[in-house]
Amino acid sequence: MAYKSLLTVAASPNEVLGTVTAAARIALTMDAHLDALALGVDRTQVGYSYVGSGAVVIAAAMDRAENEARETEAALNAAIGAQTPALRSAVESLVTQLGALTDVVASRARYSDLVVLPLPYGKDRGVEDEALTEAALFEGMAPVLIIPPAGMRTPEPKRIILAWNQSREALVAARRAMPFLKRADSVQIVVVDPPTHGPERSDPGGLLCQYLVRHGVRAEVSILAKTLPRVSEVLARHIRDTDADLLVMGAYGHSRFREAILGGATRDMLEHSEIPVFLAH
Repeated sequence: MAYKSLLTVAASPNEVLGTVTAAARIALTMDAHLDALALGVDRTQVGYSYVGSGAVVIAAAMDRAENEARETEAALNAAIGAQTPALRSAVESLVTQLGALTDVVASRARYSDLVVLPLPYGKDRGVEDEALTEAALFEGMAPVLIIPPAGMRTPEPKRIILAWNQSREALVAARRAMPFLKRADSVQIVVVDPPTHGPERSDPGGLLCQYLVRHGVRAEVSILAKTLPRVSEVLARHIRDTDADLLVMGAYGHSRFREAILGGATRDMLEHSEIPVFLAH
């Protein structure tokens, strides 16, 4: 079991090398093809411009977006050129309006086994970076591997933390991450403050562990108390304590609006994670 078609998307030339390097190493390890998409994004809202200035605004915005697409494509080509010649890859560039970005990304992500993207939050990231991640996850229906600025230690993570809360999203993430899980030396199914009521109250994570073991995964269950205010903080501390290489988790168990306003484990982990995060919805 392996990923055979990988996709990475960039809307700016920033932090391209680390993401492409991680994607390329995974592609080489799993004998996969890597597609890279460079986007120039038109962020204007012509409806708010002065009367008669619409054409000028559109022309200037498109020129800027086309320049960004060329710069990003050049950065992607340079990053791919820095990899081994054995890598099978292709680079494409497009210009799109911000409102159409979701459809553009989703149309590519649907035919990819794994989408590799940079951390969507940070001082150098824009609104389009979060939109890229959500487009691949929701409309593209693809698992997404988020690469932090520090990069990815190994294309075959040896110590994996699988965050488990009995949700549909967490189960989908576990299934989609199987190529990584089967190659790992250890997979910890981490349950934080399990509920006292529910189908798994007597054996939290037990059925998932059984399922993974039957697939040849070296899995075990770890039950953690919620000793910090947020679940994400408990997970982050456990990741540091175990020196984990990868976190697997379900994405956005609540509505995206609620996650954005109130926060949530997904957003918290993406904002502060020091290791790659595998997401699926």
